[in-house]
Amino acid sequence: MAEGTTRKVMFVNRTAPYGTVYALESLEVVLITAAFDQDVSLAFIGDGVWQLKKGQQTKGIETKNFSPTYRALEGYDIEKLYVEREALAERGLAPEDLVVDVTVLPARELGALMDGQDVILSF
Repeated sequence: MAEGTTRKVMFVNRTAPYGTVYALESLEVVLITAAFDQDVSLAFIGDGVWQLKKGQQTKGIETKNFSPTYRALEGYDIEKLYVEREALAERGLAPEDLVVDVTVLPARELGALMDGQDVILSF
């Protein structure tokens, strides 16, 4: 790929939002990557779908709820957010339960989308 060429970069979020630093660090790296004019998309699979859940209560674990930050992604021209349909269903969630609009895809289609990326980073 030529220097200065826009790369398709997908961040795959697999972990619950709290208990590790992965979810928050992923979000920070996403914002940094977008600042370099890359074609950024995010995929939420497995427990990663919990990162987008509305109404997270974090007072009891003394951690800041960072889920509202996902609403700021649009300001960084990050509009490609994908959620694995099976992960939502397994957790009893629906797209309406999430803090941002997403495209829900079955695992097979999400896998095909991943195949078309130049870079995939998993958190």
